[in-house]
Amino acid sequence: MNGWMGRIVMVDLGGHSQKEIPVDGETRRRFLGGRGLGTKLYSDLCPVPIDPFAAANALLFMTGPLTGTVMTSGRYEVVSRSPLTGTICDSSSGGSFGAALKGAGLDGLVVTGRAERPVYLYVHDGIVEVRDASAIWGLDTQKTQKAVQELTSAKASVACIGPAGENRVLFAAIMNDKDRAAGRGGMGAIMGAKNLKAIAALGGQATAIADADGYKAMAARLDRAVDKNPVTGKSLQVLGTSVLVNVINAHGMFPTRNFRGGVFNDAEGTSGEKIAESLLQRQSACYKCPIGCGRTTRTKSRNGEGPEYETVWAFGAHLGISDLTAITEANYACNELGLDTITMGSTIGCAMELHESGALKETMLWGDAARLAGWVEDTAYGRGFGAELALGSKRLAAKYGRPELAMQVKGMEIPAYDPRGAQGMALSYATSSRGGCHMRGYMIMPEILGHPVFLDRFVTAGKPEIVALIQDISAVVDSAVLCRFLQFAMGISTLSEMLRTVTGLDFGDEELLAIGRRIYTLERLYNNRAGFTRSDDTLPPRFFNEEFQTGSSRHRVVRLDEMLDGYYAVRGWDTQGSPTKATLAALGL
Repeated sequence: MNGWMGRIVMVDLGGHSQKEIPVDGETRRRFLGGRGLGTKLYSDLCPVPIDPFAAANALLFMTGPLTGTVMTSGRYEVVSRSPLTGTICDSSSGGSFGAALKGAGLDGLVVTGRAERPVYLYVHDGIVEVRDASAIWGLDTQKTQKAVQELTSAKASVACIGPAGENRVLFAAIMNDKDRAAGRGGMGAIMGAKNLKAIAALGGQATAIADADGYKAMAARLDRAVDKNPVTGKSLQVLGTSVLVNVINAHGMFPTRNFRGGVFNDAEGTSGEKIAESLLQRQSACYKCPIGCGRTTRTKSRNGEGPEYETVWAFGAHLGISDLTAITEANYACNELGLDTITMGSTIGCAMELHESGALKETMLWGDAARLAGWVEDTAYGRGFGAELALGSKRLAAKYGRPELAMQVKGMEIPAYDPRGAQGMALSYATSSRGGCHMRGYMIMPEILGHPVFLDRFVTAGKPEIVALIQDISAVVDSAVLCRFLQFAMGISTLSEMLRTVTGLDFGDEELLAIGRRIYTLERLYNNRAGFTRSDDTLPPRFFNEEFQTGSSRHRVVRLDEMLDGYYAVRGWDTQGSPTKATLAALGL
């Protein structure tokens, strides 16, 4: 078999049993792997939405047909129902764990049940061992990875949780290869609920390539395209993802103080340029990645990786904090404790506005950099007010009677692009299948960065078609599985060629787009069953009612009502956002 290893193993931690899940060739072709096949399998295993922390809930670790082959192919996808949002959710991570899992002989690992005591899994040579983890329960993620490698192999790639996952913080991350994170949606909390501390993967099985010569030629062209592209060949290499700080700030849509402003006066002091000047030690890169967008950094007292753009914002402008050291060390703490930095920072910002409004007595002040790391640690361990921060912003704001102060969609916090500055991004947030997420359809590419063409960011006409198209392409990339940054350097035709040369199957552009539509529609079906409707495809009222008074996005509001019906029509959904019978038939669902 070319592209796939042909094996997906399901482990029941409670029943102490294992079995293989058969996947026929037609299903592989229709869903590929990663996010797509993971969503298909999860929907089959858990067709009726259940408590994410229930023993019967499934947690899937998925690779794809391109994993371990071309550049940036070390990624993997974790699929389940999010404890933070209640939606179907996949969380993606880089590093080398995906390539290691596939090299161990598996396309995917499905975990069900709950172990009686802490365990870890050791996947090697097609074998999955369940081993006792009692001695490492309670360790942070970096100590856990080191301990698991000592128990297995120094060459093993390890994905694990820290105290946040053990304590079922609703936005706990799964960390792998030290500082890579499957961050969004709380997948780490599901591991904690299953008493699963870590997974170690080790293996050297190569992915079979159908057309070796065609593959080499395609890979060479892709390498040149990545090198020539100004984003992948220069900006990300030189300044990392935080190159966006000054760019987004200049567009007046860099959220400040819980999205009440769009310009941060000290953006330069927290920018990629400033990180390079004051903290950067060297670039870091994931498996087979020529871009190297990661930043290995050091403060006066600590060292680690990051912060990325979203983290710089979440712990910086969003909180009125300009202390780059405090921001960076809060990022280190999140990596070690296993927390999603976006939700962590956004929830703190929500608490600060709750306090300012008089709804919250707990003292949470804008610009309080000195207490930032302590809030992060308290959240991971559920100490004091940290136990309330661990709920995420939606539950926190609702508890104190001000739900409108949570900057979230479907329970997931919106990241660092204010939607008043980009109408397409607003629509993408509102219709995201996993909640307030920029990665479902990154409209910043055409609306701000001009890729593949510039679109007027304040115009709503034509945006439904473009948003749906980018969402579909992104679903395919997540299912292949590759890094999204490649989308700057390649189009759908290059992705088709990749899959053809690796799998030997004649994937065409239209077939790939149909796969993307199928995946997005399947996610919608699950969310409909979980109770999500048109009323959930919206944004916090702030974005409809409050205009910025300064910056290049001033006097703008989101005009979602001009786009949502058109988006549903493009998708083949009815006016309430449910896929029609004709659409399901056309997609074979």
